[in-house]
Amino acid sequence: MELKQELEKYKNIVEKELDKILPKYNTPQKRIFEAMRYSIFAGGKRLRPILTLKTCELVGGNYRDAINFALSLEMIHTYSLIHDDLPSMDNDDYRRGKLTNHKVFGEGIAVLAGDGLLNLAFETMIKDIINDNDKSERKIKALKIIAESSGVFGMIGGQVVDIISEGKNIDESTLLYIHEKKTSALIEASILAGAIIGGASVDELKYLNTYAKAIGLGYQIRDDILDKIGDSEKLGKKVGSDDENNKTTYLTFYEIEEAVKKTEQLCKDAIKALSCFDEEKVKFFKELAKYLVYREN
Repeated sequence: MELKQELEKYKNIVEKELDKILPKYNTPQKRIFEAMRYSIFAGGKRLRPILTLKTCELVGGNYRDAINFALSLEMIHTYSLIHDDLPSMDNDDYRRGKLTNHKVFGEGIAVLAGDGLLNLAFETMIKDIINDNDKSERKIKALKIIAESSGVFGMIGGQVVDIISEGKNIDESTLLYIHEKKTSALIEASILAGAIIGGASVDELKYLNTYAKAIGLGYQIRDDILDKIGDSEKLGKKVGSDDENNKTTYLTFYEIEEAVKKTEQLCKDAIKALSCFDEEKVKFFKELAKYLVYREN
């Protein structure tokens, strides 16, 4: 199986469905939809929604059953990026090679665009649950995981600790908490939500959770590495911002070579966690784990 072709196939599915759920409204508040669309269609990899759809299929489900949850996860992820780029947060001018939302629409609209995406995500999932009596119980469980993973005990909690740690000497356990909550939590939710909607067993959820934690942490450590040695053109943003902002990263504690070895070990851990599944069915997930270790953007 060609990983890039499979990623492109499901990315196209996600793009088409996002366009339907976020049309170009001609209403008094149309500016907010323009801002929301600007960031949601800024060229993301769609990793989280793809994980949701593929995991649903892995455990025997139909990806169509999970599509609205996949779209919602992308909206939540995008809202977090809009807010992350704000002057009061990471103060970034570029994201994926384009001006950040607040640079185009102003800070007020950017804040509201993030809020709008977050709220629309939950509107979308709740509507889906109401319209699906057969799988409503599974979807409520998936909704709970997504809500917790994106809230104060998940992504927002990690962002808070990240902000209050700026300019301070923090220990490695605090850094890992930030990474696990700020980045990994939503990746884990993407995998578990898809698996739950698809009807995964307790054991399957356990193994997929191990896989998700491994690739989630590996993804963030790779981000730390790329901020140090990455290509700004490939990344679509300036490199070296962590050093400029005096932020503690994985490379604060380890040399680049050690960080690379850590991501490789996390890749092996992720692949090992898939051993309970049919070999043919998990090819995508194994190849994805390897791709995330060596990605350049």
